[in-house]
Parts: sequence; C-alpha cells; structure tokens
Amino acid sequence: MNELRDEYRSIGFGARLGPGLTPAVLVIDVVRAYLDDTSAIKAPVEDAVAAAARLVAAAREADVPVLFTTVRLTPGGADGGLFRRKVPALAVFEGDGPLGAFVADPAPRDGEVVVVKQYASAFFGTSLASTLRAMNVDTLYICGLTTSGCVRASATDALQHGFRPLVVADACGDRNATVHDANLLDLQAKYADVIDLTEALTLLGRG
Repeated sequence: MNELRDEYRSIGFGARLGPGLTPAVLVIDVVRAYLDDTSAIKAPVEDAVAAAARLVAAAREADVPVLFTTVRLTPGGADGGLFRRKVPALAVFEGDGPLGAFVADPAPRDGEVVVVKQYASAFFGTSLASTLRAMNVDTLYICGLTTSGCVRASATDALQHGFRPLVVADACGDRNATVHDANLLDLQAKYADVIDLTEALTLLGRG
C-alpha cells in the first residue's frame, strides 16, 4: 500500500484539501444491520462505530452540526431500483424493520438532520446538498459504514458538490481490512482527505 501511495503522489495525485471554515459531521448508515447477528450484512465494525461515537460527541461539544443517514426501502424494494437488484442483501432495509434502526451511540438527537436514502451516496436523490448549503457548511467530516460502499460514494459526491470531504479512517468500517485500506488509499488519492480520529478531534476542537 505504501508503495502505491508513493506512486500516486509521484504522478500528481493526493493533494491535500484541508478543512474549510464551517464544518459538519456526516454519519453514514451506522445502523443495526451491520452489528446484529441476525443480519445478512453484519460486519466487524464495532471499533469503527465506537470511534464514530467519539467523533459525534466532539462535534456536539464544539457546536458543529451532525447529520445522519440511513437506508429505507419500500417493501419489495421497488424504490431501490437496480441497486436493490444488484445487492439482494439490501432486503434488510425494506420496510420499518429493526435492522434499519440506529445504534444506541451514535444516534440522532432531536433537531439533527436525518437523511433517508435508497442508494449508496448520501447525496443521490436526497436534499442533503441543499441542506448543507443552507447551513453554510463547506467541510464534511465523514464517518460510518461501509468504507467501500456508502462512505466512498458519499465522499466522492461531496467533492463533486463542492464540499471538502475529510474521511475519518478509523471511524469508518468494512467487512475486510484489505478492502477498507484500499478504498481509503484511493479516496485519499482522488476524492478526499483521509485523516485519523485524533486529527479529526483536534481540528474539531479548533472549530
């Protein structure tokens, strides 16, 4: 990985964006489906969820807005389109079942924005970009599940919508460490700044 990272840098990938002036934290799909033993998409993400909870707590302490996403599909999954057909395991998000519920921590508080989505990106088919602009947000600290799926898609779209994406590596999780690391490397090269929780907490403390 280090050799590939160095190769990217040598040909002009991976410049640092840095944070802007008005941050928010975006928590991607930290829901029971990834932690419940009965779920088809359970993953070893407990440490990432704990790190995400620390990030959210720090943001709230610094009066930085926190926004959450979750996936909800109609019974039968018609509103999931080809994504639902491509990934049959998304059936866990159909209807109002318990697997789509937020975990105990982090979880939205009254007044915090919750974006309900049907596809990987938090921006696709949602009002998220308009909401962030109305809040004058220019920087997103992104955490959640999973790194190679909804985190990656949301970070890429954040950049394309003109927001600075800072992906907090240890507050994101996936089913496999190699997949997690490879996607973080590619995000850092092309679409986002990848930082660790310690740096994120320091930056939020300055906010």
